[in-house]
Amino acid sequence: MPQFELFTDGACSGNPGPGGWGFILRGDGIAGERLESGGEPATTNNRMELTAVIRGLDCVPDGASVTVTTDSEYCVKGLTEWMDGWKRRGWRKSDKSPVMNRELWELLDAHRSRVTIRAKWIRGHNQHPENERCDRLAVAAIDEVRRSGRGSGTRGA
Repeated sequence: MPQFELFTDGACSGNPGPGGWGFILRGDGIAGERLESGGEPATTNNRMELTAVIRGLDCVPDGASVTVTTDSEYCVKGLTEWMDGWKRRGWRKSDKSPVMNRELWELLDAHRSRVTIRAKWIRGHNQHPENERCDRLAVAAIDEVRRSGRGSGTRGA
């Protein structure tokens, strides 16, 4: 089973506002690491956090095992505690209100059916090297969105 490490972060300037996401992917078949980032002109922090995880998982082959490291408790708890209940209730929370960002959670759920995901939370802005790098990627993506006025997606080295 191929093994991967995925480090992610999302950022937003204002909430809602222009946002960015970034990830670092390491693992079998990748020489060194793969970095990607992108942004949206009008979004939320939670959407950018989810997008970073989704875009990273998009790069992982079927059947792989992936450790996702993120500073987003929203992503970790959604993947490990909440999603199965949301699905049982027709994508509704326990209070019967609709799940926010449902379309993104459904994409993550599709990834859960094809790869094994272990979600790991780390404290943000706490000198975790990969988290700090992902944060810089996300903030740079926000700057690019502000300059261009439209969403972006870039591939790093």
